[in-house]
Amino acid sequence: MPHEWKPPAGKAGGFGQTETPDQVRMALIEHRFEDAGSRVSEATPGDYLALLKPRVMSLVVFTAFVGMMTAQAPVNPLIAAFSILAIAVGAGASGALNMWYDADIDAVMSRTANRPVPSGRVAPREALAFGLVLSALSVMTLGLVANWLAAGLLAFTIFFYAVIYTIWLKRWTPQNIVIGGAAGAFPPVVGWAAVTGDVSLFALVQFLIIFLWTPPHFWALALFKSGDYERAGVPMMPNVAGEASTRRQIFAYSLPVAVVAVIPALIGAASLAYGLFAGALGVVFVFHAWKVLRMEDADRGMRPAKVLFTYSVFYLFAVFAALLADGIVGRIGAAG
Repeated sequence: MPHEWKPPAGKAGGFGQTETPDQVRMALIEHRFEDAGSRVSEATPGDYLALLKPRVMSLVVFTAFVGMMTAQAPVNPLIAAFSILAIAVGAGASGALNMWYDADIDAVMSRTANRPVPSGRVAPREALAFGLVLSALSVMTLGLVANWLAAGLLAFTIFFYAVIYTIWLKRWTPQNIVIGGAAGAFPPVVGWAAVTGDVSLFALVQFLIIFLWTPPHFWALALFKSGDYERAGVPMMPNVAGEASTRRQIFAYSLPVAVVAVIPALIGAASLAYGLFAGALGVVFVFHAWKVLRMEDADRGMRPAKVLFTYSVFYLFAVFAALLADGIVGRIGAAG
């Protein structure tokens, strides 16, 4: 017999707001799954793949691989392959746990409403179980095939993203992206640790590149998606501090983003060619951030913000691709 349902009080939106009609609707969806009993899941393999956030996972895998290849340490191909697989599964586990907890706010945001949980294709409890099982599997696998330092870092990364960022920071502070960005910055450090058993200054510089890149990247998105975040009650910077303040902070962050990417060349961990390439990419990043800073308040199209958001994705890929190429050249030179 169905139990009496009450709207959940523990997952209200940010800055103290109570449940919106959309959040109540999402709670009803969860209630429907609870009452489904032993109903056979209607989810397809594609739905479970979507839970893993494959686009985010691909960036995690790529930056972790760069961390491995720039370590300039002997790499066993089989161990490296299983390590990358474990890191990928760990990233996917984080995505599944995030979608489980964020289903209520995903349901009211246009870019996330069709995700497997808010759309009803995957039950919340199934997403939670999927994420927890993959988390344990990924950490154990990395510890057994590589080393327990890398496994510990992976476990901390999953915890940081699923608990510190998703459950705590995201709904309660406009600094959610600033602090939470650490979760996305750990993969190159995990990759480095997987092949070396330690963490070096160069690995931490790679962490810093992603960490500083995250706020201007996501704040650019938040500028032209502020309506979505406002409806969901997520205190993103434009909704709390205003668009003008957000534009200033985007520009302020763009400066250290451009500088930090050049540091590998300055400390001798990468070549001069890499330094010049990263420097040129950084100048373009700052230019687009400047365009955002100068954007008119009346500009509802927000083209400069959209251009910066798109370029920022290319920027991070290009910087790490250059580090990878530099690392491969270094390995070839050392082997010769």
